[in-house]
Amino acid sequence: MKGPKQLFHLISYLQYPLYAGAIVFYVPFVRSLMDKAPNWTMLNYVLILFGVAISFSTLQDTTKTQNKVSRKVWESPVKGKIALGFIALLAFSFVGVGLALLYVSRSDTTESIAVGITVLGIGLVGVLKSALEMFENHRKDKILV
Repeated sequence: MKGPKQLFHLISYLQYPLYAGAIVFYVPFVRSLMDKAPNWTMLNYVLILFGVAISFSTLQDTTKTQNKVSRKVWESPVKGKIALGFIALLAFSFVGVGLALLYVSRSDTTESIAVGITVLGIGLVGVLKSALEMFENHRKDKILV
């Protein structure tokens, strides 16, 4: 791994501070739920930070698997296709729901949450692309030419 590929792999480590930031905002959101006065702004920050963090995670090297579970999924043609289908459904559901909510929103709070959901969905679209590359790189039934 040399040059730009390594640079992008290193940049992908920015995902971890972003995940930490999402957790920092998630805790007050959960506390506000327990107090029965939800702070939707905190949830919006969680969704946006998590979506951006997921986007950074897609910069990792897709020629390597992260762990044994990942390897088992991406080496199996059936499990890989199921995983890709699930990720696609999740990604496009978030984008669709976010955009629909943005269209029908009547308040700034709802609009903010819609943007957060859409950002999370866009991050998942990036994950879908990376997952597809992982599947192509690791599947056992591929024909080598």
